[in-house]
Amino acid sequence: MAVLPILTYPDRRLTQRCVEIAAVTQDIHDLAADMLETMYAAKGRGLAGPQVGAMLRIFVMDVGWKDGEPTPLVMINPDLLWMADSRVDGAEGCLSLPGITTVVKRATVVRLRWLDLQGELQEDHLTGVSAICAQHEFDHLDGVLTLHRIPPQARAIAEAQYFL
Repeated sequence: MAVLPILTYPDRRLTQRCVEIAAVTQDIHDLAADMLETMYAAKGRGLAGPQVGAMLRIFVMDVGWKDGEPTPLVMINPDLLWMADSRVDGAEGCLSLPGITTVVKRATVVRLRWLDLQGELQEDHLTGVSAICAQHEFDHLDGVLTLHRIPPQARAIAEAQYFL
C-alpha cells in the first residue's frame, strides 16, 4: 500500500467525469487499498478516484474511524438511486480544497447501488453523515466540487480565501 498524492483545485481532472470500471481486478484492489491509506493519512472521511488522479468511478469512505474502529467502505461504479426530499445544510471540507469549508445542502438519506471488492452488487440506504459523505464523494466522480454546490457569491468568497 502507498499514500498517493492528492490533487488539489484547480487541477482540471477534478472537474471531469470518471469512467466506469470494467472489472474488479487486482489493480482495482490495489488502488482501493492505496486510496484508503491515503484517506486515513490525510485525516479524511472519504476519497474519490479523481482526487488521486485515477479517473475511475470508485470512492472509499469511513465516516466513523476517528471515533472508533475503522469501518472502511469501497464503492465501485456507484449509482445514486434515490435521495430523500429532506435536506440539511452542513459544513463540508474537501481534501482537494485544503483549508476551505463550504456549507452545502445535502439529502439526509440516500440509496446507492455499487460493486464491492469481490465484484458483488450491493445496495443500501445511507443516513446522516454517511449519506452526506457518499453524496460528496459521488459528486467527485461526476467532476462536481463543493464549490459547484454553493451560491455564486459564496463561491467567490471561498475561492478568494483559497487562492490567498
